[in-house]
Parts: sequence; C-alpha cells; structure tokens
Amino acid sequence: MRFSISLMSAALLTLSACASKDVGPINSHETTIHSKRTDYIADHGNDGSTVVALAFSGGGTRSAAFAYGVLQALDDIVIDEYPYKRRLIENVRLVSGASGGAVAAAYYGMTGPDHYRDFREKFLYRNAEAGLRTSLLPPENVARAIGGGLNDRHGLSQWLDTNLFHGKTFAALRRSDAPTVWITASDIYNRTPFHFTYDTFDALCSDLDKVRLADAVSASAAVPVAFAPVVVSANQKQCNYQPPQWLKDTLTNPDVSLRLNAYARSLYAYRNDPQQHYIKLLDGALTDNIGVTPFALARAAAKNPHGPLSPAEAVKLRKLIFIVADAGTEGEEPWVKTVHGPILPEVAAATAYTAISASVRDGFDALKFATNQWQKELIDYRCSLPLTKVKEYRGSLQGWNCKDLSLIVEAVSFRDLDGPTQNNLNRIPTRFRLPKQQVDLAVASGHKAVMQHERIQNAILDIQKFADVRKSEQVSPVKRTAALPVFH
Repeated sequence: MRFSISLMSAALLTLSACASKDVGPINSHETTIHSKRTDYIADHGNDGSTVVALAFSGGGTRSAAFAYGVLQALDDIVIDEYPYKRRLIENVRLVSGASGGAVAAAYYGMTGPDHYRDFREKFLYRNAEAGLRTSLLPPENVARAIGGGLNDRHGLSQWLDTNLFHGKTFAALRRSDAPTVWITASDIYNRTPFHFTYDTFDALCSDLDKVRLADAVSASAAVPVAFAPVVVSANQKQCNYQPPQWLKDTLTNPDVSLRLNAYARSLYAYRNDPQQHYIKLLDGALTDNIGVTPFALARAAAKNPHGPLSPAEAVKLRKLIFIVADAGTEGEEPWVKTVHGPILPEVAAATAYTAISASVRDGFDALKFATNQWQKELIDYRCSLPLTKVKEYRGSLQGWNCKDLSLIVEAVSFRDLDGPTQNNLNRIPTRFRLPKQQVDLAVASGHKAVMQHERIQNAILDIQKFADVRKSEQVSPVKRTAALPVFH
C-alpha cells in the first residue's frame, strides 16, 4: 500500500511538472533607483477639512460589488455647495484593498470619482473566471493543484488586464488628483502582508511604476490551490538603494510593534537573505482581509505626529472618516446540528474562514487603536503651533480651534442590514463570476449600509453644518495649494 501511494505521488508530481505554465516574476530589476516614496498622502487642493479613507475586504466579486455600492453612496452625498458643489467621494484620499476588494480599489484609483461608474458593466457583470480552471475533476487539474495551483499568473491577470486595466501600471496612480492606493497580498514565506508600495519595490531594486495593476490585483486575489503563487523576483540585485530611516529604526527598536517589525524584517530579507531569490505571493486575505495594515504601518513609520498628513493638511483637517467595507459572509453550517462532522472539506473551509475572521477583527482593532492615538497626537501638534504658522497653512485664523478635530473608524458589513437581506448576501459565493441579481444585491447593500449607518451619517451631518456656517459667513475659499506626491 505504501509503495502504491509513493508511485501515485511520484506520478502526480511528474504530471504537475509537465502541466506547469507561466509563473515568471511580475517585476524587473533596476541598477539605479530613483525612489518615489513620500511621507505624505496626496493633497487634492480643496479646503482640506474633510478626508475619507476606504478599505475594501476580500470576497471575490461579492466584495467588489459591495465596495462599488459604498462608492456610489459617497457619490450621492453632497457635503458642500460653496464655493462649488462637492460630493463626499471627492474627498477620498486613501483606498486600500485585498483580494476582491483590491479590484475595486485599484480601478477607483486608476479612474477617479468621475470615471469609476462603469465598473459594474466592465467587471461586476462580467465572467472573470472565463478561461480559468475551476474544477479538480480532470487528472491534469489535480496535477496542477499539486504543482502549486490550478491556474498560473496569466489566468486572472490576463483577463483583468484585457478587460479592466488595459495595460496600466502603478504609474497611472501618480496623478495629482489620484488617491493613495494600497494593494495587499501575502508573502507566504515570511508570513507577512506584502504591500505594493515604493518602500517594498525600492528594497527589491525594482520600479513599482512598471508593475502592471492587473498583476498586483491578481496576486492579492490568488486563493491557494485555485491559483499558483504570483512570483516577485528578489535575487539581491545590486543598486543604489538606501533603506529609509524608519526601517533602520524599526529593526533596532525593541519596543516597536510586532506588526511593523515583521514587515521591516521582510524588507531587510528581500535585500540581504541569500536564500530568498523569489517572493511567493498569495491571497491578501490570508494576512489582512480588510486591507488596513498599510495605514497602521504608515502611521507607525511616521517620524512626526502628523504623518501621513503633511503639516498643512494636519492643520486644515477637521474630520477624517475611515470606512472599512467588510463583505465577509456568515453562513449556517449543518454540522453544528449533529454530533458528527464536519468532514474534511468542511474542516478546511471552516479553518480558513476562522483564520480570516480573526484577522478581520484584529486588523480593525489595530486600525481603530492607531487612529485614536493619532487623533490625540494631531491635536497636541495643532495646539502647539504658533498662530503665524496656522495662518500660513490655513490662509486665515477665522474659526480656528486646534481641538476641533475628529477621526472616526467605522465598519460597514452585511450585519448592518435586515435579516432576509443578510441571509441572501451570505449565500453569495466567493467567486469571480456571479449572476446579475446577486451583483445588484451586493451593490445595493453597500450603498444602504453607508446611508443607514448612524455614526457615519452623524459625521456627514456635522460636515454639512460646518459648510453651511462657512457659507453664511461668506468665508473666501482657502487658496488651493499644489498637489503633493502620492504616498505609497
């Protein structure tokens, strides 16, 4: 029996080698790095009093549709009529995503608040699984699964590039009016999130601006077994890379957070570990299903109390709303009703969902803690500034109150909706092909979850009242300032 199993394993491994396809690296190397990283997020040039940040969870097309509904809600909310009509979506300055949420995050970042609306027709209603292997029944597919994954990097990535991103790279996200975009995958060797940022690719002697958005998104959505890991080349290439100061400090500071330390050690390993020639990436949901780690890291890495806001942005800010759109499901499991079960496939699924749910809770708690601490530090910073500096940043001292600042972090999810709607949403599978009825339900639910969320709506009412006061006082609009580079 043992001999037969050995023969079968050898045969399957041989088949898997024959069945392997393109898993080549998605990046190239440079001998000279001109780092494009900056300490601050983009300044869109409006009055700066309101900033919106978004984080979109994993969950295939279900999560992308829920995220799209959230964007639609922000698009429908008018927060100001003076000196011009302004929708809340125009204040989105940060957007992050993992897995299915990464599709929506990258597309919004590429297109902006006035051109994202075709996402439903270009992606949500389409079959992104066209051409993918989705069954383990054929023997060659079993061999592919054993060899690393049913589909290579050209499966989903090629479809996304052809139908959605059209060859665009991260350079397309460097428009002056573009939000900062964070896409997260999982480094399965170092067991850490892998962020598609300039910090990461500088350490690899690579240029992030040359990486296709479709490749980054497909790495973030590479569910184990269904997809082979997406490969990034390290190879310890020599270049003029200089580690940023925060990285040096993190590696030598015993009191730094474990999350930041693990990320820093990964970047150090990419440059210095002779064993790590290639980085293997899978689904971002494995390490950060709601895509909030980049913000927590950015805040932890900041070398001043206001980063990742510039000094002027920190003074102009009055309200920051961080909305986490969680499209995770909570299905009923039949094995809780009997003494037997779950069986092996159910155990595997339950284990994965348990780990992801725990990751969501931990990530959200970490984000909320970091934001609460940041609010205190921002207020202390603002109140310590001389009035001459405040006037320089704001253009006026009228209405200035250094403590008039509120940062809120709120989650919207299926649990915010009525019971029958929740039940229908929980039946939507994690796929990249859904019937229109399920897509429309998820979109409408994302919209409704924002519109009926009490704390989010209270924050919006406060923003609108502030705008009305400013209009009644006939305050001249703050002079627009030049846009700052995008922080990644």
